[in-house]
Amino acid sequence: MKNLLILLFLVCHIVCFSQEKTGYVRSGNHLPMLGYGLGQDRLGGAKMGYIDSNVILNVIDSTRDLYHVQLSKYHTGYISKNDVSRDSLFKPKPFYLTGSYSVRGGDNKYDTLNISMDERLPYKSWMEISPSRVMLEIYGVQSNTNWITQLQTLKEIKNVYYEQSEDDVVKITIELKHHQHWGYSISYVGKALQIRVKQQPKILDLKKLTVAIDPGHGGTNLGADGLTTKVLEKDYTLKISQAVEKYLTLKGVKVIMTRTADTTFDNKDRAMWLQGLQPDLQLSIHLNSSDRPEVQGVSTYYKHIGFRPLSLAILKQMIPVSTKEYGNIGSFNFTLNAPTDYPNALLEVAFLSNIEEEKKILSPKFHKAIAAQVYKGLVDFLKQAQ
Repeated sequence: MKNLLILLFLVCHIVCFSQEKTGYVRSGNHLPMLGYGLGQDRLGGAKMGYIDSNVILNVIDSTRDLYHVQLSKYHTGYISKNDVSRDSLFKPKPFYLTGSYSVRGGDNKYDTLNISMDERLPYKSWMEISPSRVMLEIYGVQSNTNWITQLQTLKEIKNVYYEQSEDDVVKITIELKHHQHWGYSISYVGKALQIRVKQQPKILDLKKLTVAIDPGHGGTNLGADGLTTKVLEKDYTLKISQAVEKYLTLKGVKVIMTRTADTTFDNKDRAMWLQGLQPDLQLSIHLNSSDRPEVQGVSTYYKHIGFRPLSLAILKQMIPVSTKEYGNIGSFNFTLNAPTDYPNALLEVAFLSNIEEEKKILSPKFHKAIAAQVYKGLVDFLKQAQ
């Protein structure tokens, strides 16, 4: 009897372990993110991008925190176990098809591409420049699209076409009319995949736009601390951001702040909150730190190549009030740079770990100078977009 119980326990353990490592899951609704691999840095591993909720994913292996998922025959990815739930009732079909495409304007902010589908399948998107295009790959699908209807109401989308790049991958190209990317979002409406491309604002005047300012860290997320004073990054990102808010408001600009006090606000929650408000531009403000006290300078960061002009415009205007340039960093793995919905950038004002820059960071006069240069950078960005 004892041996039988042990055998049953081992069988159950093997079955449960096998189910844990394989099967089907669906993405959750808290910005689920697909990753490329198991590599890690302090901001997490390299990421493909966010996907919508309820997307079906085929689990082929499991690590401690991640599922390894099969996207198509030759493509795999990784997703946090916290971002999915098991779907034990799902029965895969032999194949999945795309149907007709519809591309239309219709409101004063977005052009929309709708793709009829059999199932909520995974996808990846990216931006290209010169010419400006939004690229999309849908995994695990075959094309059965025999027409693409494009209406004359389009204001930003110039053209849409696709290719069956692999047996089970459809690659879609969305050509844009303007050289500057203004953002896009991807989601499912039922089982239809919808890509909303933001139109270039009719008037490129900062007074006509909404700018979101994100003071880095806050609450229990302390950030870095000062070399000699031990002041906290979270306190001075707020002070600098408030100076920027005040300056922009006096210039007639509408400003959204992700926090106005020393509050805890998770970065994913900030991103989702901003996606709901859909600002025209977004800037995160942080203070840098290094193990080497001699390192100093201002830097800006971006994730998507289409948003690099914003980060560059701000960096160029920051140089006159900084000790030196630390650089412009692309493909940056920061949560608030990941959304494709609106041009965004991260500004690392200076190094708290450098004694010279620490003194500047403490100065309200320096905060005002930063605010003025951020404003000039935003103005320059809009001039370049014309």
